[in-house]
Amino acid sequence: MTSAIPVGDAYPYLRAASAGIRHHSRTLTPRPEHPATAADRAHLDVLHSHLTSLHQLLDQLAETTRPPHPAAGRQLATAHTRLWQATAAVHDAFHLLPVANEPGTECHPERLPEGPPVLTICQRHLAASHVVRRKTTPADLSAPAPGRTTTCAQ
Repeated sequence: MTSAIPVGDAYPYLRAASAGIRHHSRTLTPRPEHPATAADRAHLDVLHSHLTSLHQLLDQLAETTRPPHPAAGRQLATAHTRLWQATAAVHDAFHLLPVANEPGTECHPERLPEGPPVLTICQRHLAASHVVRRKTTPADLSAPAPGRTTTCAQ
């Protein structure tokens, strides 16, 4: 059985997503003509969306890699946990930012899921947290990041 996607372009959407993040990171780099600006809620919402998608991808990769390659599967599972910690921190930062002075953007968790559109981050986070709770222990989530088990030649 052969792959329908040429090997040189096996993951075009991941490459595009990575390129988009690199471009966005470069545009945020402060320059004399464009001073640095703080993140806003819309920015963190989009970043949270990206992180939760990555989290789901890592989960799937860890599950499929673990049977044939247990050590690599464990490392991917650890990355999955660490990425969840980053995702939770972005969600928390979102709620610490001031609310824009636009009607309908106030945070009302009691109105989930019918709340304002800005609460899509909360809905997404809640859905992802269900997966995390099924596959990760509280001890794993609070444990410090382990040391790397391999080194790369540099």
